[in-house]
Amino acid sequence: MITDRSIFSVTGSDRATFLQGMVTNDVDKLKDGIVYTALLTPQGKYLADFFLIPADDAILIDIKTEIAAPTLQRLTMYKLRADVQIAESPLKVGRGTGPMPEGAFPDPRHDALGWRHYAETPHSDETDWTALRVTHQIPETGVELTPDTYILEVGFENLNGVDFRKGCYVGQEVTARMKHKTELRKGLAQVAVSGDAATGAQITKDGKAVGTLLSRAGDKALAYLRFDRADGPLEADGATLHRL
Repeated sequence: MITDRSIFSVTGSDRATFLQGMVTNDVDKLKDGIVYTALLTPQGKYLADFFLIPADDAILIDIKTEIAAPTLQRLTMYKLRADVQIAESPLKVGRGTGPMPEGAFPDPRHDALGWRHYAETPHSDETDWTALRVTHQIPETGVELTPDTYILEVGFENLNGVDFRKGCYVGQEVTARMKHKTELRKGLAQVAVSGDAATGAQITKDGKAVGTLLSRAGDKALAYLRFDRADGPLEADGATLHRL
């Protein structure tokens, strides 16, 4: 069981329409299983990421506990007179990469991430999730995903977390412009690390800042980099890095 995530139930006749106008992905995809999505500021920056799960007469939200309260507050602020109610659910979250238990859903972000299970006593296994995330460049809430993040810079499109054909949502204009009119100059990358350097260390090249070291697993890590400056050997707290 995952202990740092919370489940909330969204009910009411307007629940799907309400969420459709708020999040980056297409809520209609719930007919096929879990939907991974995000909530953005009007300026297109990250506020929260979470999973939507289909349930009888409800849509469940699976979200990191540390960002749950401000996220629900933001959703409630936009609810206005819509017939929508949001309440905490007694369900818990489990996940694994072995045989999928009955009632579980495939993780929609990447095949390697296995499944997610929702129950009062869910199944889980002992997968090394940090190593798996680093290998497949999967951003984590509060580490790679922060209030300074633009979701396309951390690979949200590859994670099936944004839909460019759905209708408008908060932050949609900026996200669409980044997709169609600009080339990303900064973003998430995998790096090889030789030496001791911890999450949050500044990455430099020739003494100039080019990024930040993020999740690390052994001799590999995720980093947020300025692509035009991140060629060749890099440094972080005395460690040597190379972009992979």
